[in-house]
Amino acid sequence: MFHCPDFSQLQQWIARSSPEDVRAALVKDKPDIHDLAALLSPAAEDFLPQMAAGSARITQQRFGRTTQIYAPLYLSNLCTNRCAYCGFSAENKIPRRKLTISEAEKEALILHDRGFQHILLVSGEAPRALGVDYLEELALRLRDRFAALSIEVQPLEQTEYERLFKAGITAVAVYQETYDRSVYKKVHLDGQKCDFDFRLDTPARAAAAGMREIGIGSLLGLADWRTEGLALALHLQWLRKQYWQTSFTISFPRLRPAAGEFEPLVPVSEKNLSQLIFGLRLFDHDVGLILSTREEARFRDGMVGLGPTRYSAGSCTAPGGYSQPELEGEQFSVGDNRKISEVSNALIAKGFDPVYKDWDKEFQHIKPLTP
Repeated sequence: MFHCPDFSQLQQWIARSSPEDVRAALVKDKPDIHDLAALLSPAAEDFLPQMAAGSARITQQRFGRTTQIYAPLYLSNLCTNRCAYCGFSAENKIPRRKLTISEAEKEALILHDRGFQHILLVSGEAPRALGVDYLEELALRLRDRFAALSIEVQPLEQTEYERLFKAGITAVAVYQETYDRSVYKKVHLDGQKCDFDFRLDTPARAAAAGMREIGIGSLLGLADWRTEGLALALHLQWLRKQYWQTSFTISFPRLRPAAGEFEPLVPVSEKNLSQLIFGLRLFDHDVGLILSTREEARFRDGMVGLGPTRYSAGSCTAPGGYSQPELEGEQFSVGDNRKISEVSNALIAKGFDPVYKDWDKEFQHIKPLTP
């Protein structure tokens, strides 16, 4: 299991960083974790143009002039957890709904007709209401229509991930929310999600089950973003060593207005977010970086080519919201409300190709060549 250093220790690494440390990190082909501490430090703020240029160069070398497009499909907003920051928290008085399998399939086909080939199946954490049986049946219905199906649901056991992989799920996103144990305890008030270590071990269980891709991340606004970034990098580094055949992504969700009216505990500006993205790209050249519709269109357009490799588009965070846009019960309000065509045109205008399919399920069944 991954054991993250104490948050205060990571903060000390960052606080000790000097402009000279930043300059040294910027000229390295492969910065180490202490170099990343410098790149995330206040001392690096005067070097953002150089960081952006380096991040853009590496991103183009590794990913070309392409950006993958995906959409989330919210299956349920039922949740048994009490999380202070989340619109789905069990204590919030919002309209609750779980889609039937047929309703979920209908929503998915709407996205398919709009051009999406990668969809992320999302739900609140209520295992008895929406568990592995439901996800397995839905995956079996959808897997021949989409290039890739991902899930962002409650943490599961390895055997459960193995079932879903066989059914057609190829990727799992599970965010630790915060790597600061004290803050984690403060914002997770009740429910299975209170178990910090079980959640922390989830990416490893999913990778061990054979999932092609694992997504990790922190909810920005709960704890110091610089230290969260360093902890994320350490987690990614450990996962790469243990599961070298798996690909990884990092998402950068910033807190958005939601039911419960939770206010961020620490501010995270667009400048801060940019520094975090550039630093992680310089640290890991091959990790996929996701910038979702939580962010405003202006900012997302400005970041094209500078680090992110995957954008969501046309997102709705209420179950059933694609067929019935007037429905309430969203997890949070999105910042970029553009349609897939508008996001795609913005990418093309900047000389980038929006990619709707970069994976074929048949690759899963190709046997290695024998001597």
